[in-house]
Amino acid sequence: MVAHWFAGEGDAFRLLGTRCTACGAVFFPREDVLCRNPGCQGTDLDEVPLSPRGRVWSYTDGRYRPPAPYVSDPELPWRPYTLIAVELAAERMVVLGQGAPGVTVADLEVGMEVAAVPGVLSEDAGTTWTTWHWRPVGVTA
Repeated sequence: MVAHWFAGEGDAFRLLGTRCTACGAVFFPREDVLCRNPGCQGTDLDEVPLSPRGRVWSYTDGRYRPPAPYVSDPELPWRPYTLIAVELAAERMVVLGQGAPGVTVADLEVGMEVAAVPGVLSEDAGTTWTTWHWRPVGVTA
């Protein structure tokens, strides 16, 4: 898990961003040093939970094993995965993430509502690396 990128479980699961107190710009991934807005000199940033739902802005499928630092077990067969760019209207930003397991490009349409849900990036004998996934609203695991 990347520290402080998301929190909560179930319906309380949220991606975490930061908001500049000077100009109000919101960032994800989070920013902890200074405002990324080139027109702002702000350095006071507050952690904010992002909208739990958004609308599909674009999507595609990954049909190749990506290179390092992406974690994948070369002993296991490669399985395509779905990438979804989601527009969070309240924050006026697009956040990229994988589709939840079982979600394919055939399940998606531009403009459909999706929700951020907890997911697993990788596991080994002693560690589970967690992440977020996007799942169409109304579809369960």
